[in-house]
Amino acid sequence: MLPFASVVDAQESLGRNLTYLELQWFRHTSGVSDYMLYCYNIVFLFIIFNLAPLPLVLLDVLQVRAAEKYKLQPGVHNSRDAVWKCYKSVMLLFFTVVGPLQLSSFPAVRFIGVRMGFPLPSFAEVGLHLFVYFLVEDYLNYWIHRWLHQGWLYENIHRVHHEFMSPMSFAAPYAHWAEIILLGVPTFMGPAMVPGHIITLWIWIALRQLEAIDTHSGYDFPWNPTKLIPFYGGAEYHDYHHFVGGKSQSNFASVFTYCDWLYGTDKGYRYLKENNRKEMIAKAKLNSLDTSWMEIDSLKPLPNHHWKQTKLS
Repeated sequence: MLPFASVVDAQESLGRNLTYLELQWFRHTSGVSDYMLYCYNIVFLFIIFNLAPLPLVLLDVLQVRAAEKYKLQPGVHNSRDAVWKCYKSVMLLFFTVVGPLQLSSFPAVRFIGVRMGFPLPSFAEVGLHLFVYFLVEDYLNYWIHRWLHQGWLYENIHRVHHEFMSPMSFAAPYAHWAEIILLGVPTFMGPAMVPGHIITLWIWIALRQLEAIDTHSGYDFPWNPTKLIPFYGGAEYHDYHHFVGGKSQSNFASVFTYCDWLYGTDKGYRYLKENNRKEMIAKAKLNSLDTSWMEIDSLKPLPNHHWKQTKLS
């Protein structure tokens, strides 16, 4: 809770006038406990879990023809029953695992030093912290995800998430309760290493969930702004991991692609893309079309490509 009775008290304590954003923060959070501010995370997550996946799930279930050319597995769609089963499971996990973890983890947040009051973080601070959080989470998630594909851990835990070989946005958090807890560690590790403001934490949790929803969407739209992010995997990259299935030893990274490249776990994906590129060039040459754009970079997403029915690791 802000330890100031008025704006004047806050300004005297800081030795300067409050910025516009700090004035808004004072007006909306004065009298709100730190614990309640932290619990807003649950509200944000609930809204994201329920609303963010809807547009893409509707495209999938309704089999909208205009969007079919962007479907990563064309012609493969999830049924209404599968979507409903997935949604019920995700909501059950939200109320029995995610929510209680949020409610009970406040002491840890206080211990690592997450700030709740003034001064508010600058845009530069928020951006730098988010950059660190994404890197830390991506690296740790890579190894935990890779570990979950081994023997007993896959059969008893991670296999639940792979029930959807053609993923959809609602399936992003569809997993065994133990996996939810395990993958929560990388998410929390960044803020533990570089603690910031509660606003930064809110943004981080929201962005991480939106990223997971995007990569499980099953669609690859050319106008997706994430395509501007260097080394970002995206839906196409993660769709391959689900398409190959439980025996996949490829594309483990959650956000970026550098870990898979560094440790050689993207070879099946690269092989498939190279084969697709060669086939497209051969077909284009037969029809006397310009193929120069295909020969520049074999790892760029191919327009309207179709996955082969080939199991590659």
